[in-house]
Amino acid sequence: MTDSIIDQSTIEAENARRMADLRVDYDTLGERLDRRGVDIDAIKTRVAAFSVAVPSWGVGTGGTRFARFPGKGEPRDIFDKIEDCAVIAQLTQATNTVSLHIPWDKADPNRLKQAASRFNLGFDAMNSNTFADAAGQLQSYKFGSLSAADAATRSQAIEHNLECIEIGQTIGSKALTVWIGDGSNFPGQVNFTRQFEHYLDSMKAIYAALPDDWRIYTEHKMYEPAFYSTVVQDWGTNYLIAKELGDKAYCLVDLGHHAPNVNIEMIVARLAQFGKLGGFHFNDSKYGDDDLDAGSIDPFRLFLVFNELVDAESRDPAFRPAHMLDQSHNVTDPIESLMLSAADVQRAYAQALVVDRATLKAAQEGNDALAATQALRLAYRTDVEPILAMARMEQGGAIDLLATYRASGYRQKVAEIRPEVAAGSSGIV
Repeated sequence: MTDSIIDQSTIEAENARRMADLRVDYDTLGERLDRRGVDIDAIKTRVAAFSVAVPSWGVGTGGTRFARFPGKGEPRDIFDKIEDCAVIAQLTQATNTVSLHIPWDKADPNRLKQAASRFNLGFDAMNSNTFADAAGQLQSYKFGSLSAADAATRSQAIEHNLECIEIGQTIGSKALTVWIGDGSNFPGQVNFTRQFEHYLDSMKAIYAALPDDWRIYTEHKMYEPAFYSTVVQDWGTNYLIAKELGDKAYCLVDLGHHAPNVNIEMIVARLAQFGKLGGFHFNDSKYGDDDLDAGSIDPFRLFLVFNELVDAESRDPAFRPAHMLDQSHNVTDPIESLMLSAADVQRAYAQALVVDRATLKAAQEGNDALAATQALRLAYRTDVEPILAMARMEQGGAIDLLATYRASGYRQKVAEIRPEVAAGSSGIV
């Protein structure tokens, strides 16, 4: 028997107020979809099985480059973070795994495993941190980590990643995500070729230590914190890395790590076509790597990404990329943002599932541009909220996520237990 943070009677009471309307909305949508040859129950089953991981760091308040403004009831440690993640999972029924960041979340692995299992949570990919210096480390990452000119610094960064694998094996993770901030800020500061050679050599050492049933995800980022050049700056370089390392290496796509107006859905299609799409960090952006809530700025782009994913899944039923949220919450309750983002990711998936694939294919092969785009627009404009809400409710989750969470009083309760955090630190989390 697993524990629940929020009393289930609160969820049931909130659901009871909305149940009748939901059933009407679900049946009405079912009739509309049936006329289009779509089985609403089949869509609901696939949506209910969909899960997106919650990043442990996401339940804390992020910051701007100038200041951080902590919220009430901030998690004090990884065990508080797991409790917050459990609330999200309980209400959404769509976030059954947590992704840890080391050394931020470093703790006794057996305690971590016990804490998660208490709420029937598992652990997603491990995330290493060589973009910041940890207390007590011998070498600084100021001038790079896995690609640093200094061999001792590279060795330290490799050992850190090996430690992440070791912790992950104990807690049941099956993947390691590697993102580095290495690059340069001035022309001539580094030799591009030697720097990339150092990176590949370091990654090969990490790859060699991967368990047989693990994957390694490499993440590209156009800029930041290095602004003149970045070692893993785009999806092409990321693809080269995955090919160079081997069959257990895949590319991770963060939706915020691209220049404005880049066709991310095409990148997704290319990586999927050649078997190197490993997973996603879902967020949204207006100008750069803003780490805004997923679907908050450009929900149509999120839908187009999932359109490519469903297309790839239709060709290969074994295609299962990893999904994780990666957001920075500066002015909202992080739990609220993560809940609604998880629902918006599910929404994009449901909308992609109702695309009339036969009509779309016929229009594409017949060079009928308008008919093709209309097939996508019809699916995107379909209000699939009744499907999402019904899937949540049938699994014990909340019909109305925000209203139920606020009715539970969870934030107020933890604010009484967890000491208030002083403001003043800077930097985006």
